Amino acid sequence: MKLVIAGATGTVGHHVREAALSRGHGVVALSRSSGQDVVTGAGIADAIVGADAVIDVTSNMVLNARKARAFFTAATRNLLAAEEKTGVTHHIALSIVGIDDIDASYYAGKLAQEREVTSGPVPWSLLRAAQFHEFAEQILRTTAMGPLVAAPKTLMRPVAAREVGEHLVDLAEAGPSGRVQDLVGPQDEQLADLIRRMLAFDGINRRVVELSLPGSYWRGLASGALRGSTTAARGRTTFDEWLRSPDHTPSR
Repeated sequence: MKLVIAGATGTVGHHVREAALSRGHGVVALSRSSGQDVVTGAGIADAIVGADAVIDVTSNMVLNARKARAFFTAATRNLLAAEEKTGVTHHIALSIVGIDDIDASYYAGKLAQEREVTSGPVPWSLLRAAQFHEFAEQILRTTAMGPLVAAPKTLMRPVAAREVGEHLVDLAEAGPSGRVQDLVGPQDEQLADLIRRMLAFDGINRRVVELSLPGSYWRGLASGALRGSTTAARGRTTFDEWLRSPDHTPSR
């Protein structure tokens, strides 16, 4: 198969690429550096000619709902338009578990993306996954202040980004399947505790302060909705196993 990956250098995207190549598929990675821009639509149609499927794992981590909706709406419409023009018959999108009642901030963009995909002209598959183990690294990088780390209260069931990437290639191979079973991690966790365990594993002495923040987005993180439902498929890799893997980048 010829698979196109939008967002191929991101947290999940490079695992999608690795999994696809390991199974013998051809891969085209869309990027500005190679002349494609999902926001403007430039260069997409030429790049995806002959593709069997497009896997969209693009991301723009903005917390402004208007900007998030604008990004994901434009990117999805441009990808779908290029796919319809060139005859691509499968669009695969990655979203997030438990966000139906959190139409705010970044999640507002993901819900807008889902609406575009499910009402669009191209047959589709949609996977909702839990936060990745790598989310703990991302929060540490953005909230560390000297000896302190601020962690928003987040109840989660994190999954390894590598497993999500492999699952997306499974979907590409299976053909259009609509909304598929959600994918979450094997254990219930709390973000602040993950960061503490990561820092201890990496030998870093910092204090993690858990914060309960106002607003629908932050209340959603603390609510447990992001753990998904009991009907979700469970990933294999625990957070502590992931810490010992090459996928973890040690803290500094």
